[in-house]
Amino acid sequence: MDEQLMKNVKIMVVDDEVDLEPLIRQKFRRQIRDGVYDFVFAHHGLEALTKLIEQPEIGLILSDINMPEMDGLTLLTRLKELKNPVLKTVIVSAYGDMENIRTAMNRGAFDFLTKPISFDDLEITINKTLDEITMMRLSLQEHDELISIQQDLQTAREIQQAILPKTFPPFPERTEFSIFASMIAAKEVGGDFFDFFLIDNERLGFVIGDVSGKGVTAAIFMAVSRTLIRATGLTGISTEECMNYVNRLLCNESISCMFVTVFYGILNTTTGEVEYVNAGHNPPYILSGNQVRKVQMTAGTVLGCMEDFIYHSKKVQLIPGDLLFLFTDGVTEAFNIHEQLYGEERLENYLQTHLAHPIEEVVKESIQDVTKFSSGMPQSDDITLLAIKYIGRI
Repeated sequence: MDEQLMKNVKIMVVDDEVDLEPLIRQKFRRQIRDGVYDFVFAHHGLEALTKLIEQPEIGLILSDINMPEMDGLTLLTRLKELKNPVLKTVIVSAYGDMENIRTAMNRGAFDFLTKPISFDDLEITINKTLDEITMMRLSLQEHDELISIQQDLQTAREIQQAILPKTFPPFPERTEFSIFASMIAAKEVGGDFFDFFLIDNERLGFVIGDVSGKGVTAAIFMAVSRTLIRATGLTGISTEECMNYVNRLLCNESISCMFVTVFYGILNTTTGEVEYVNAGHNPPYILSGNQVRKVQMTAGTVLGCMEDFIYHSKKVQLIPGDLLFLFTDGVTEAFNIHEQLYGEERLENYLQTHLAHPIEEVVKESIQDVTKFSSGMPQSDDITLLAIKYIGRI
């Protein structure tokens, strides 16, 4: 048991017998000297209530029943009104006075002692009650800490959501392309991210990523990864140069062997050409005409693990009307109640039936399809989707 918490508990003895105070101080002189017990004395209920206000450290009350001005049973009623779960009362009554003892217990007494008091029994009762108070204080302390953590997590969630683009369409003045994206975290904060930014008048950078692990650490690593990719990408260098540079930075800064899968691409909004690097991420799909096809991999490993790894880019050509659909493995690795994976085949079938749908519907209804499939199961991973439709010059 936490000795410091126990030592912070004062014991108030409420009894009108004047000889009781010196007797208790004599019997427990060693415990008082060692700081194990700290006694406070009152002679009736009213005085006890006053001292309770003056000394909030009082956690254990040993109270007689028959006292002037305010008896022990009335004191119990007043104490119950305080609704203090860590304040415990042990009632003291004459041997055989079961009616008053039962009344006291019904009014919230933690335990009782009978007169004449056995000091050995009193010490056992005090220690047992102090143990209970200590456990309750620890429980309340842990509860407060949990509330604080939950508040911090909520703040972290709000910050994380704030750094992800959330205004759609993001570039309403641009008619050559349209974008829509969504991220649903499995926990309070997530490790997935997406981003997009105009590098210049002709080039649109876009990225989707999935950090290993969950929780606050993953969320921090996610924020760092997203910031590095955006800042580096905005310099206008190629996708492979961007990934090589960011990978070296993440390898130097990575903790606990964390890594991130990333698909980073640059769309030339004039020609429809996409230059990209796939760093260990799920390959996106292109919805073109009546076909759904995967974007070829680039043999790139995850970022943050191998500092000397060299990334190479590839290119793919979009034609007006094509839609590029990017996702994280929270989609394909969603489970249903039969422990079946949503999988790539279901995703491809879904996309095949949504070839001509508006970009916002493709994303939102994809999430609905995954959610419906995994109904009854807790979300095990973040679900993130990013879709870009190439329209071309009109």
